[in-house]
Amino acid sequence: MTPGWRRAVVALVSLAASTVTLPDAGVDWAYQIGGASTPAASVGTVVRDRGDEPAGAYDVCYVNAFQTQPAERRLWRRHPQLVLRDGGRPVVDEAWGEWLLDTRTPARRAGIAAIVGRWIDRCARDGFDAVEADNLDSWTRSEGLLTRSDNLALARLLARRAHAAGLALAQKNAAEVASRGPSIGFDFAIAEECGRFDECGRYAAAYDNRVLVVEYRRGDFERTCAAWGDRLPVVLRDRAVSPSGVDERC
Repeated sequence: MTPGWRRAVVALVSLAASTVTLPDAGVDWAYQIGGASTPAASVGTVVRDRGDEPAGAYDVCYVNAFQTQPAERRLWRRHPQLVLRDGGRPVVDEAWGEWLLDTRTPARRAGIAAIVGRWIDRCARDGFDAVEADNLDSWTRSEGLLTRSDNLALARLLARRAHAAGLALAQKNAAEVASRGPSIGFDFAIAEECGRFDECGRYAAAYDNRVLVVEYRRGDFERTCAAWGDRLPVVLRDRAVSPSGVDERC
């Protein structure tokens, strides 16, 4: 891609992003993808699963865009060509029991984007303001079958779909590509354990501090609050992100 074309692409992405509403980096947030509950009074941004109702704040709709939810295997069995396989068997993210989606060809990416795109459209109809597209970094768990470029190509399709629906799109993890995120179409970031892995600065620089940080270990939370709590909203959650679980802020 020539420099001129690259500038044109960035301009088009910026134009699309200008039509969406971005989260306020100066307010607390709640991460409720494991089940909805009443947010704390200080919370201005709430992330919930696409199956839950918006909270009436700045509402972000969680979708698993690069892997499958365990409860949705029946859906993906109807689209076997979209599930990544090795030796005929689905490649699994063992930590969560999720199948990886196959982003290796334009046709497969288009197929995934069509399904996830319908979820994004539903998020918009339900009144959400933005979408969290989880597992952008699935290539790191693919046994070498997927590439970073494969997943970023799918991310571009999802960004166009989200922006067309009037929703902002959050980058989820993959700090190594944060500097490219805005040109791909991401508008802000949701960063798991960026304090633990010393990655918060990458996201903050790329997204002008529009970064929602979640830590899962108290020591990491305390260190992240000390280093970033005056710039980024940081929440401590239990790993199951359950309604009755740990939920603290700096």
